[in-house]
Amino acid sequence: MDLNILTTNIQQWAKDRGLNTAEPDKQTIKLGEEFGELCQGMSKKNLDQVIDSIGDMYVVLVILAEQLGLSIEDCIDQAYEEIKDRRGKMVSGVFVKDSDLG
Repeated sequence: MDLNILTTNIQQWAKDRGLNTAEPDKQTIKLGEEFGELCQGMSKKNLDQVIDSIGDMYVVLVILAEQLGLSIEDCIDQAYEEIKDRRGKMVSGVFVKDSDLG
């Protein structure tokens, strides 16, 4: 399914349950929980858990953005604008931007 449609569905789901006006601090804690599940899935090489965790993290981020009066699309756009021209290289399996290579 199209990501824009899924995002709209998530936003409506959250509104229907009053999550869009709930406390962002609690949603941030939820994001940490989902990240922990992602880490667990990665360490166990459990692809189903990894897929579920990445999806859950996106749902939590969409709701968190709504709670903060932000657009998830604008957040992603801003992040992409920051990285789109970034240069660097892989060091031990991690991308390191030129400015951090010293």
